Formats: sequence, C-alpha cells, structure tokens
Amino acid sequence: MTVGNVAAAVGRGLFAGVVGTAAMTVSSTLEMKLRGRAASSAPAVAAAKVLGVEPKDDAAKARFASVVHWAYGTGWGAARGMVAALGLRNPAAGVTHLGMVWGSELVMLPALEVAPPLKEWGATELAIDALHHALYATATSLAFAVLSRPAGSNRGWRR
Repeated sequence: MTVGNVAAAVGRGLFAGVVGTAAMTVSSTLEMKLRGRAASSAPAVAAAKVLGVEPKDDAAKARFASVVHWAYGTGWGAARGMVAALGLRNPAAGVTHLGMVWGSELVMLPALEVAPPLKEWGATELAIDALHHALYATATSLAFAVLSRPAGSNRGWRR
C-alpha cells in the first residue's frame, strides 16, 4: 500500500460518498413524505454543538442541516476508501462501512444528547434508520466499485 494508492482510494471514496448521500437523501425524503414526518434535525444539532455554530433563523438552520448532511455523507465516503485501501473487498467492505457509519450515529447522537438512547427508539424507527444507512452504504460501495474498476473493464464490484 503506497501513499498514492491510499490517496486514490480516499478520493474515489469521497466521490462514492456523494452518490451514497444522494441515495440516502432520496430514500429519506420519500419515507418522510409517506409517513408525514419532518426531517430529522439531530445531525445538524449535533454538528452545531460540536462546532459551536448557532444558525440565526429557520432558513439558516435548513441550509446548515443540508451542508451537514452532504458533508457527513461525503466524508464517510473517504472512510469507505480507507476500508478498501486496507485490503477489504465487497461485500465485507460494504458491511464494515455500514457498521462504521451507522454505529457512529447510534453512539454519538445520544452521547451529544440530541437523540434519545437507542433503547428508546423503538423497533420501527430503528429499522427505518437501518434501512436508510444500509442504502447509503450499498450505494457508496457500488459507486466505489465502479470508480475502482480498470478502464474498459466491466468488473469492479469486489473493490
């Protein structure tokens, strides 16, 4: 593993993270509309706490939430690249990435007191959250595989 290989994997991971974030955005938007619920503010509130940011009004809060959502998903794509740089391949790489992304949410949001503890979520909410994160990790891994395949090759899912 060379520095160049790691950097290339992280770069591909960042692009793949954008794809995964787009997939999660579509799934969560559809789910919100179907269930008639508002968007979750917990990730943005957590980021605001950590960064010391205080959006001044609802429009600023919405912009900040969007930036946090896209930056978080894109940034976790870099972690997916690192998983590949360490030699793990799909499907194990995708499952590892899912565990990293979703596991951090399940620990950090309650720790920052912006979401209730996991035991209070209920089976339905937990399953829906798992679905969105699994979709993110799958889309990110598929995009990473496509970006990793050699020019002119139809192979790449194993990356």
